[in-house]
Amino acid sequence: MYDASQTRITAGARNLLINCAECRPGQLLLVVHETEADGYYDPELTTEIVKNAQELGLHTELYGVPLLRDVSDPSAILKSKIEAADCTLYLARLGDQLRFRGDGASTNQIISYALDREMLASPFGTIDYRVFEELKNLVNRAVARASEIHVTCPAGTDFRGRPMEFSETSGDTILKRFPLSIFTPIPARGFSGRIAQNGFLTGTGSNYYLPWSCEIRETLFVNFEDSRITGFDGTQRDMEAAKKHYEFVGNKYGIDTYCVHSWHAGIHPGCEFVEPAGRYFERWSGSAFGNPRLLHFHTCGDYPPGEISLNLLDPTVRIDGVEIWQDGRLIPDRLPGGRELLGANPELYAAFQDPATRVGQSESGRLVYG
Repeated sequence: MYDASQTRITAGARNLLINCAECRPGQLLLVVHETEADGYYDPELTTEIVKNAQELGLHTELYGVPLLRDVSDPSAILKSKIEAADCTLYLARLGDQLRFRGDGASTNQIISYALDREMLASPFGTIDYRVFEELKNLVNRAVARASEIHVTCPAGTDFRGRPMEFSETSGDTILKRFPLSIFTPIPARGFSGRIAQNGFLTGTGSNYYLPWSCEIRETLFVNFEDSRITGFDGTQRDMEAAKKHYEFVGNKYGIDTYCVHSWHAGIHPGCEFVEPAGRYFERWSGSAFGNPRLLHFHTCGDYPPGEISLNLLDPTVRIDGVEIWQDGRLIPDRLPGGRELLGANPELYAAFQDPATRVGQSESGRLVYG
């Protein structure tokens, strides 16, 4: 775990408040935080950010929310508070649930994927947010201009295609993510192949159903074409478990069960998840995906982010034959403009030279269930 010294916590908080949220003295910051005793976020994170906001001359208001198992629009009271605030910061899963919904799109809203003080104080929280806006734009531009993207991984993933519904200038959520750790999701239309899954299938953070995860004991291949899962290959036990889980979730919400909506990979080398994913799937699913070692599919539901995520460890992503991700390492200087971006930002360069490698693997080096 990263040393959460006060100096680095302050640096992370100000990166969030100034570089990301663009807050100014005299403005009102609404902080929406969790009320559960065993919450998803470190409660001290709220304290630290509010303290820094007040030191910067912001007025602050706290609003506590419980975990909502099913995604829904914010309450009338919360809506009015969001409209009255200059900026709303979500330190609660509610923000993740609302990030694709249209309500309140005209207001400045931020969802923090730094879940505790250690993450805020690490390079994940302290490297200038605006640098990752530039990096995201470089990746988006490369994707938008690609004739073919080919993805593989050590477990046997192999899919390829051409982005057919991707725009480098389109937004992907109504809320800003902090830190910015992915590029804009690529629609699955135009892609086909197989996705290798080890360990589990798990949720996306849209709705919280039980069971939220499904154990995969051997390698399971999820075959897809365009926006459809066409079948599973693997042991009989794993194929039956996967089908049962998809049917359960699809029937529960009345959604397009076997839809493959979109995919993306992480772009932030400072994103780290120390504990094995299976100890807290919900926290892992809502945080670790920003590391370049993970590539993430949105499935089960014809909307982002869907209800079941498929996760690849250590992908290689070739854009028109160039390995931009190589065995789980993003290599920015292989992007047009990437070398210049690294040269102008020493902290970014240092992070890519020594990236975080812990993304929820077990001692075996694999993603496992439990």
